[in-house]
Parts: sequence; C-alpha cells; structure tokens
Amino acid sequence: MKSIVIVLLLFFGWVNGAGAFQGDGCGGGDCKDCHKLSREEATEILQGVAGKVIDVKFSEVPGLWVIDLDQEGKKFPVYLDFSKQFLISGRVVRLATREDVTEKRFLDLNKIDVAQIPLDDAVVLGKPDAAHKIIVFDDPECTFCKKLQGEMAEVVEKRPDIVFFIKMFPLTKIHPKSYDKAKSIICERSLQLLEDSLAGKDIPPPRCETDQVDKNIALGQKIFVRSTPTLIFPDGSVVPGYKPADRIIEYLDGIK
Repeated sequence: MKSIVIVLLLFFGWVNGAGAFQGDGCGGGDCKDCHKLSREEATEILQGVAGKVIDVKFSEVPGLWVIDLDQEGKKFPVYLDFSKQFLISGRVVRLATREDVTEKRFLDLNKIDVAQIPLDDAVVLGKPDAAHKIIVFDDPECTFCKKLQGEMAEVVEKRPDIVFFIKMFPLTKIHPKSYDKAKSIICERSLQLLEDSLAGKDIPPPRCETDQVDKNIALGQKIFVRSTPTLIFPDGSVVPGYKPADRIIEYLDGIK
C-alpha cells in the first residue's frame, strides 16, 4: 500500500509540473475548480466498501479527496482519486517533514474529552500540579510500557511543566498475572511498584479491595484504548504505542 501511495504522489507531482505548459482549462489552473465530490456521491461510490461517510474534503495531496469515515464509532480517513476509480487506505507521509498526514487526521477525528477520565487512581510521574497533563494507559507487564517508562522519566527531567498520570489497564489475555499486579499498584498508588513490575520483579499481592481495575478496563474500551501503552494528550488526542521522549514533547508543543 505504501508503494501505491508513493507512486501516486510522484504521478500527481508530475501532473502539476506539466500544468505550467498548458493554457486555460482543467490542468491549466487549480484542479479543484474542475472536480467535485459531495458526501452523498462519496457514500454511493463507497457503498459496501467502507463505513459511513461523515465528511469529504480536498486532500493535501494533489489529485485526491480525503474522505472521513465512521465505522462502529471509530473514525478514520481514506483517499479517493479525482477519477473516482481508486480508493487508497494507508499512510500518506509528507516527505519534506516526515509528517504522517494520515495519522494526524486520524488523531484529529478521534479526540476525546479528557475530563471524563478520573485520575484519583493514577500513579504520578512528575509534579502533580505541572501545567501539562498526559494520561497513560499502562499494563504492568508490558514490554513497550517498560520502554516508555524511561522516556517519560526523560520528559519530566527535561520539562518539569509536564506530568504523566498512569492508569492501570492490564491486558489479561496476554499477561494473566497483570490484573493482580495492577490492583496492587492502584492500592498503593506506587510508582515504585509499577517500575518493579515492569522490570520483571515480584510485587506484593493487593492490600485492598478495589474495582478500579475493572472501571479502567471499561473506560479504556469506551474511548477505544486497545493496546498499551496508550497516551492521551491534553487536547484529547489518543495516541497508541511507545513514543520517544522528544516525540512526546514535540507533539505536546505542537498542540499548545
């Protein structure tokens, strides 16, 4: 799929360059003047192929529309060429900056209200009253969560104005022991217990009775947390997966 996107980018770039030698007409001016696509027509074209069409716009990529779809509550973009014959689903990357245009659109479409996420049970990494709060859904036995833990520590060292609130979200089908470990960490609200667990050490059994783990799992499913780690930024962007410290800071500064 990536190779198809690259070919299309090269093709449409050549077409735009060739337009300099043409007179008036389609190709001689802005292609947007000659190509139209309504939401109703997009729905008809994509019938039986994708989810519900919620919006249609000209893409940043010349010669393509970006069509926003909703499938079972999850929103995502796809691309349709001006001939209305080719549907493109996959990453579009701006070569000059290495920005993933598709990912940015996906994040914008799926923002949540961070106010709906309680933080009383969260383990805190950084100053609790720091200006910028990032929420992380974490599994205490997750390898990538362990990698992220070091990156988060680097972030708060570089930027004291950033704090992480880490909520336990055990993936019990993958890590059967993670549920009890998550419960122990919540009972103590202990960053040390979390770090010990991520390091593969044994931690004490839960010292309290709490249903907070189940609440976190239900909330995560509601806001489409499907893997760990998952970061939620102050603007409501839900960003799954491990991210290096510089990338976390860059994204946060980009939305401020």
